[in-house]
Amino acid sequence: MKGLAIVAGVVLLAVSLGTQARAADVGATPSYSGDFFSRSTITGDWGGARNDLAAKGLTFDASLTQVEQGVVDGGKNGSWEYGGRGDLNGHLDTQKLGLWPGGFLSVELEGNWSDSVNGKTGALSPVNDNQLFPIPTDTNVALPQLLFAQFLSHYFGVLVGKLQTASLGDQNEFAHGKGDTQFLNLALNLNPTLLVMPYSTLAAGAIILPTADPNEALLNFAVTSATGKASTDGFDNLNGAIFTGEGRARTGFLGLTGHQLLGALYSNKQYTSLDARIEFEPSHGGLTHTIAPHDGTWAMYYNFDQFLYETDKSAGKGVGLFGRFGASEGTPNPMKYFYSIGVGGKGMLPSRDFDRFGIGYFYTGVENPTLQTRLIGTKSLLRDEWGFEAFYNVALTPWLLLTPDVQVVGPAQKRRLVGNSVTREPVETATILGGRLQILF
Repeated sequence: MKGLAIVAGVVLLAVSLGTQARAADVGATPSYSGDFFSRSTITGDWGGARNDLAAKGLTFDASLTQVEQGVVDGGKNGSWEYGGRGDLNGHLDTQKLGLWPGGFLSVELEGNWSDSVNGKTGALSPVNDNQLFPIPTDTNVALPQLLFAQFLSHYFGVLVGKLQTASLGDQNEFAHGKGDTQFLNLALNLNPTLLVMPYSTLAAGAIILPTADPNEALLNFAVTSATGKASTDGFDNLNGAIFTGEGRARTGFLGLTGHQLLGALYSNKQYTSLDARIEFEPSHGGLTHTIAPHDGTWAMYYNFDQFLYETDKSAGKGVGLFGRFGASEGTPNPMKYFYSIGVGGKGMLPSRDFDRFGIGYFYTGVENPTLQTRLIGTKSLLRDEWGFEAFYNVALTPWLLLTPDVQVVGPAQKRRLVGNSVTREPVETATILGGRLQILF
């Protein structure tokens, strides 16, 4: 039964929590020991207590990620903004705690503060993914995840609870996460055609391991609430469900590690159409505003990662390619189709085991919402969007990471807004410079 517990731990942490480490490493008990400049966290092993707790199945990990960015050319506003996010994760392994095999509980608490330039570029895709969670407004703290998983065999497990979906699916070795370790732009961390899915929501699901080895292949299926929020328990506003399914398999092209992933979602919630009609009818008392309802929506997505050069297979070190493709109905999410391509790496240089880099490009086809009025006719509000990002994550120590970042984005918004009026002044291609500093506690 010990093997069953290890499998459960590997899958829950690697899939539900979205860690970027290899599954085999996640299943092992972490060590927090070492001198100040070489240990994995700034607070170390707490006099040995932290390692003892980890051996008994209890781990606590925290991080603080700060980002400062400025729109230095184009966009809507050239000001610089500073913001940050704190993240605390706790994990419990029932086997190591001496209870029963195969059970795992994960809890996440996070909060953000200050501001970002996300609203100042004219882009639909946020250029600071880190500042979106748990809620993209000032000074918010929430519990986005309280999830329990239980494996019933080496091949099958179930999960239930409040799920933080940004880390659940669409895993990628070089382009994934919440803007804290790899890319900052949301479009290079996950597939934007999936944004109909709430960030934090009630969920129940199943995990299937076709070969009993989570490193080889993994299938997961889930039913989630379509209206969840990180700031509530999720039971206060149940309205529709989202059904998701995803499969990820490891490949070995040219003797190098890679992965292929395919997934889909369907929602039965009634949404609001993106198109609007405004008419002035004197006989009916003035303005009438019509927005039609829309029943359900769907999306499908694919991604791959493929190493071209590996320095350490067990630790996921080397250089490789990544790519994504997605398609949706185009309403209520206007991002109808999407693709991205890029190159990334970790630990590429001798003695620089924790450095990362990434260079990526994305393109989003927008289902253009229209505004129809009797006076000005039909006007489209958006256009297709594209973007480029490059970063280098410098590990000053294993627990202190500094990342210079540059982005160039062709925003979806066509013209500037002043109050409720659309001006004739266009929103030009935006150049965004910034830096990120992360501390692991």
